[in-house]
Amino acid sequence: MTTPVLTPEERRNIESGSWFSKLSPALRHDIISRTIIRRYPDGIQIGTRSAPATDWVAVASGAVRASSVSMSGKQITLTYVEPGTWFGDISLFDGLPHTHDATTHGPSTLLIVRKHDFFDLLSRHAELSEALLRLNCRRLRLMFASFEDLNTRPLSARLAKQVLHLSRSYGISYGEEIRIGLQLAQEDLAQLVGASRQRVNQELKGFEREGAVRVEPTRLVVLSREKLMAIAER
Repeated sequence: MTTPVLTPEERRNIESGSWFSKLSPALRHDIISRTIIRRYPDGIQIGTRSAPATDWVAVASGAVRASSVSMSGKQITLTYVEPGTWFGDISLFDGLPHTHDATTHGPSTLLIVRKHDFFDLLSRHAELSEALLRLNCRRLRLMFASFEDLNTRPLSARLAKQVLHLSRSYGISYGEEIRIGLQLAQEDLAQLVGASRQRVNQELKGFEREGAVRVEPTRLVVLSREKLMAIAER
């Protein structure tokens, strides 16, 4: 069996990641040398809520859906982990179980660093501890910003911000248009902004009337980032 290798696009996704790209060349090399490359089809559960943490993971292509289960037993999407993003370090640090389920969304390539290699990297590179501390501070700031948006901004603004984020993370440009490559049902999008599918559908129709987006089956196409930004600031 041949050993999997990253495609040029997957390597670019990792190396250009906003966190990873700021590490020293030596640390980046050592991290990559410890990774195991795994390719998964859509819908494979790679982490389970309440299970012990065993890996530090990066998304090289595709996405990982982080979800939880409501009191009624319904799966609730919390976020989609995009290419270039590393996750799983929090549970490795505090030794507590995973806080949510993690499932591949579409065919996905992941880089996996085993727990013992993660701690060996920490022991060899003081830089990694400092970088992860900054990363988790940024996560905390983003979480507080999300809470603030949820409690102070109207749904239209929250939805516009979410569509802009998806266009930056998964956007494929076709002339003036940006097609969001991540396949999302309106129910998934509704969960991301804390609203019902019906209300999200109404808001998207409003975005279409304003010429900001075009809604296609399981796809969104951004027609005007400027108009979406204006909606997000209302």
